[in-house]
Amino acid sequence: MTIFHTILTVVQVLSSIAVIILVLLQHGKGADMGAAFGTGSSGSLFGATGSANFLSRATAVCATIFLLCTLGLAFYSRADVSKDSSGVMENIPKTSVEGTATPADTKQVDPAVQPAGTPVQNIPK
Repeated sequence: MTIFHTILTVVQVLSSIAVIILVLLQHGKGADMGAAFGTGSSGSLFGATGSANFLSRATAVCATIFLLCTLGLAFYSRADVSKDSSGVMENIPKTSVEGTATPADTKQVDPAVQPAGTPVQNIPK
């Protein structure tokens, strides 16, 4: 793990924790509904739509940092993959058409030589 990858990971974790804390600290818009119907003083039904306060601006900044770190980590992890790689399925062994066994694993059994008590499998081809 290189130092750049470590720094991006640490910044991403810290920004995600900051986003969680900032969202939990903010005042919800649904809390102003009761104020519109006589329990407080509010200018409109859904609250004032003035400029954003410090918490909402800080949340936007932390969310942007989180997004940029996520994109950086995704780009950085893709840079380690070789160019001739075709995907995750390239290392899966090939199977035969008739089943899951490869031709080297199959044995032809003569039904006449088969031990007693062993069922003969007649599989149509």
